[in-house]
Amino acid sequence: MEREKIKERSESEMEKVREERIRQQQAEELDKWIPKTKLGRLVKEKKIKDIDEALKYKILEAEIVDSLLKLKSDILNIGQAKGKFGGGKRRAWRQTQKKTKEGNVPTFTCMVVVGNENGYVGLGVGKAKETLPARAKSLRKAKLGVIKIRRACASFDCTCGELHTVPYIVEGKAGSCRVKLIPAPQGTGLVAGDECKKILRLAGIKDVYSVTDGQKRTTMNLAKACMEALSKTTEKI
Repeated sequence: MEREKIKERSESEMEKVREERIRQQQAEELDKWIPKTKLGRLVKEKKIKDIDEALKYKILEAEIVDSLLKLKSDILNIGQAKGKFGGGKRRAWRQTQKKTKEGNVPTFTCMVVVGNENGYVGLGVGKAKETLPARAKSLRKAKLGVIKIRRACASFDCTCGELHTVPYIVEGKAGSCRVKLIPAPQGTGLVAGDECKKILRLAGIKDVYSVTDGQKRTTMNLAKACMEALSKTTEKI
């Protein structure tokens, strides 16, 4: 028990150090940022200060989102380490190989989710020949694909009035994966898979029931289906 507590403590400390390092790096990049689009120049000159106004246009620079939102990021485990009988441990990078005359050329794929835990979330996928460039690509794509979701207190047996769950039942589909999100009363928590929990937590949803169907081991499709379900919360019914 003590070893597990020490391990959890060390992992949380490493996570804090990593987030602080990323935050410092983002601040340095924003200082050096030279906008290339009209929207970027307006954000840089502080003429646009609201992310909702910026989302009306197509965002082509990740620094625009960094300037208007304080985002947190997390990596989804889409890969699998080698193991006996095909049962290896889940890992962040999915590795594929291409046969060439020079030998095997590996490619790494990474999936990152970003959000401010207050109604804004984005998902991105990146590929590269190395792990860190793949993560940087996916992080940039996730920022460019940030969407706004709607939250409410919509469960029939909850009258708290706080924004803690989805406003109504929504369903998303990607490939064979289907994800249905159902409003839940306060205190229920996130009744969903581990990878869906990361997306819902960064989106700012604290309580929800979920029903999944299809090939759920395909994490990329599962995450995309969850994002599609969240995007439907802003649709008018």
